[in-house]
Amino acid sequence: MWWPFLAGAAIGYLLGAIPTGLLVGRLARGIDIRQYGSGKTGFTNVLRTVGPRWGAVALVGDLAKGAVPVVIARLLSDEPYVQTVAGLAAAVGHDWPVFAGFRGGRGVAASFGAALGMNPIAAAALIPVGVGLVAVTRIMSVMTVGMAPVLAAVFIALAAAGIHPWAYAVYSIVAAAMVIAIHRENIARLLAGTEPRLGQGGEQREEAPRPDAPSQ
Repeated sequence: MWWPFLAGAAIGYLLGAIPTGLLVGRLARGIDIRQYGSGKTGFTNVLRTVGPRWGAVALVGDLAKGAVPVVIARLLSDEPYVQTVAGLAAAVGHDWPVFAGFRGGRGVAASFGAALGMNPIAAAALIPVGVGLVAVTRIMSVMTVGMAPVLAAVFIALAAAGIHPWAYAVYSIVAAAMVIAIHRENIARLLAGTEPRLGQGGEQREEAPRPDAPSQ
């Protein structure tokens, strides 16, 4: 039956498209978070622009956007690839949200949330590794770019060992490819040594209209 796949894709995309970071920026400071820092709506930009408390709110929301569609997909069907579709759709919704003019984030937290929904123990076990990378480098993108292929490798190994379905491994591979592709500018800055560290990069973007700018 194809309807669970279609339902999973629709639910995943629509939940993923809820612009958590944008809503947090509006609520916390009355700003469009996309006019600051990286111009994205994800947790990292909220953290830099609005602060850690609101950044945590955005993180929880983005994780939930990935995890909830996977859980719903599991209830819809015993076919694990329905979960794969729902998780990937959530990441696509976060990156290109219909509710925010298709200008969203980079899909890291939403993608990881979907992985948590699939195999919470394996995904959660990698959190200390990611935290350690940030603690050592003070650069969030090192963690986000570095952990995507690590998660994929772990999920592939677990599938090969028969611990969880190959559908989860397929999800992790595609999700990692998406995360790395959408971080290509960050990767270029990392190679050039110009990537912002924690506490940097939350300034208003030059192309953003300033509140005190004269009207045209």
